Amino acid sequence: MGLFSSMGSKRTQRKADAKIRKAEEKAIRTRAKVQAEAESREGRKAAKRQLKDEHKFHKRTQKQERKTAKSQGKVQQKTAAAEAKTIAAQVKADAAAAHFTPAKMKRYLAVAKMVSPVVVPIAYRAAIGARSQVTVVQARRAGVSPSLLTQYGGPSATLRARIAASRTTAGEVGGLEKSDEGQAFVAAMTTRLDNLQVAADAADTMPPQQRKNAQRAIDNELTAIDNDLLARLNVHPVQAG
Repeated sequence: MGLFSSMGSKRTQRKADAKIRKAEEKAIRTRAKVQAEAESREGRKAAKRQLKDEHKFHKRTQKQERKTAKSQGKVQQKTAAAEAKTIAAQVKADAAAAHFTPAKMKRYLAVAKMVSPVVVPIAYRAAIGARSQVTVVQARRAGVSPSLLTQYGGPSATLRARIAASRTTAGEVGGLEKSDEGQAFVAAMTTRLDNLQVAADAADTMPPQQRKNAQRAIDNELTAIDNDLLARLNVHPVQAG
């Protein structure tokens, strides 16, 4: 009986040890899973914070550029108005100090006729200049020429101008790439640009927040296409540190 009892006790101990090992292994796997999930969440949070900070910086930069362009336009308008006021005041002072002879009256009337068509265009050119400054700022930010940007309208005008510029670059690459593989690459780029054109048109009809998200996605895809086209030309953009 002692022998059987001893053997049974050993089997029981082995089973107990096996259960303990399984429990420890399960605990280790559970801890590893929880730690991996926590690290993944932290990574997503960090990426989200970085994207949010970049968006805020970009938004502040755009606001400052618009404010600067608007201020320049106001300065031009005020300068033109001040010049017109000075001319009118001088004419009035001369008229008050002089004897009103028929010859002088004719001269004052001639001056008034000359001043009128000059003052109005000055103010008009100032307003046009202010709008032109805004267009130049937007075009520089989008990386396209002002003349190209003015061809497009709507909330996604800058994206449409970028798509057109990328399409031109793709055509130039197609002129250089004569191989079947090169032509297939250009065709693939053109198809992607066609899809982005449709997406830009659709974004204009979306609610503001949804439109911003769509425009951000289109902008990222355009950047990827531009990089692919430049790489095809052996030009590699310098990455910001």
